[in-house]
Amino acid sequence: MRLKFVFVLAIVFSVLLPINAQDLALIPTPHTLKVVNNQYLTIKKWKVDGSNDYHDLIETFALQIKACGIDFPVELSRRGKASNLILKEVSGEKQLGEASYSLVINPTGATIEFSHARGLFYGLQTLLQITNSGSVSGNKMKIPCLEIEDHPQFEWRGLMLDESRHFFGKQTVFQLLDWMAFYKMNRFHWHLSDEQGWRVEIKKYPKLTQVGGIGNYSDAQAPAQYYTREQITEIVKYARDRFIEVIPEIDMPGHASAANRAYPEFSGGGSKDHPDFTFNPGTPKTYSYLTDIMRELAHMFPSEYIHLGGDEVHYGNQQWKENPDILALMENKKLGNMREVENYFLRSMSDSLNTLTRKMIGWDEIVDAGIPSNNCLVMWWRHEKPGQLTKALANGYKTILCPRIPLYFDFVQHESHESGRRWDGAFVPLDKILAFRQDYGAVISKYADLVVGVQANLWTETVSHTGRLNYLIFPRIAGVAEIGWSTHSSVDQTGFLKRLETNFPLYEKMNIQYFNPLSPGSTPEIK
Repeated sequence: MRLKFVFVLAIVFSVLLPINAQDLALIPTPHTLKVVNNQYLTIKKWKVDGSNDYHDLIETFALQIKACGIDFPVELSRRGKASNLILKEVSGEKQLGEASYSLVINPTGATIEFSHARGLFYGLQTLLQITNSGSVSGNKMKIPCLEIEDHPQFEWRGLMLDESRHFFGKQTVFQLLDWMAFYKMNRFHWHLSDEQGWRVEIKKYPKLTQVGGIGNYSDAQAPAQYYTREQITEIVKYARDRFIEVIPEIDMPGHASAANRAYPEFSGGGSKDHPDFTFNPGTPKTYSYLTDIMRELAHMFPSEYIHLGGDEVHYGNQQWKENPDILALMENKKLGNMREVENYFLRSMSDSLNTLTRKMIGWDEIVDAGIPSNNCLVMWWRHEKPGQLTKALANGYKTILCPRIPLYFDFVQHESHESGRRWDGAFVPLDKILAFRQDYGAVISKYADLVVGVQANLWTETVSHTGRLNYLIFPRIAGVAEIGWSTHSSVDQTGFLKRLETNFPLYEKMNIQYFNPLSPGSTPEIK
């Protein structure tokens, strides 16, 4: 898959003749980019200085170049031999950030400076795009001389995929990870449980997938679909090789219907519209059960965090008021109402994660739960509740910005589209994403140490096949990458669209059905 992906990159970028910074069409925009006018590097091959410990990344780079279909080899030079691509690890006073790199191309060669493997990875990917955009004559390549100093604005540049409502499978996830790496995104948030289905194998509780995995949003009786432990391991490694961290989400105490179909003894009941919606917070066996699940997740996912949801519990906690276990808990712990019961549950599960050397992520409802700010990360999603964001930051919670408007990809992206969500008529066109840094610039500046990143979320109630999934993600993923990486205070939307347009032939070569914001009629809505 990787070779095919890079081969297509070559086809697209090789037709571009670099003239200035804009024509290099890099997404996301580097921190600084200077093209040296009328100066070029002309070479027959990359001869890479091999006197370092990064041969695996060099090998990947070599495979990518070979896959381009251009007679342009990459060779490792032995120590002391001449090289035209120097990979220079720097330390001390020149120490760079983990994701930082510099790339300099002059008439005699190129140098990437970095202090960490992640920075080298990003530098090599940038060099790959630039190499592929060079002009080829005979067996020589001509690429512009330039200087790049680059690092991301945010530590967290994420994408969430909901596979509870509809299941897409390993190849779709691989493709998303490829594109995330291409756009320098680094967090894949994987929503693996909800009302419709449970999608991750837990050895101790096999009925979670055998029973809870049955059904989806379109068909409650669809055969069970889920990821085996072996598939999870493969996907996590695939992501790690692209410097992407995978964060699993198991929603609780609400959105638990699929799990409760499998093990009803842990159900706290629900409501008419959301039966068996909650876990039972009133009995110790519930916490033991969920901690067992977290233990297996921690084994499969080496991420620092596990997402516990914590949202919309009020949709289905009505039966808590009559549950003897919960009434006893309220009396013993002096809990005054159902919200305090919910918060007690979240604090308890946060403590359980701590025993597994993991930390909790939750949706912005958890701000009110009293969890220590050093033990959890908040995702602010309710754009209509800016006060919840202010409260999270004022109380010292590190926060990821993922407001529905404009970062929920299940919202339509054009006024003519009919299948998908709107909020009082509002939807999510690309230009709203690109304006994000301007709209939230004051918050980001005031709480620079606490706003750790941005994330796009795709809920899949209206997404039953990969064609529609891709249509909702592309090209908006490029916009999220731009606002997450670029250190500039605002996005030049005209310039961004010019760079983005060069990606459209790439999408087509990869058989990705996408929406074209420059010509909406040319890519009608996929339902």
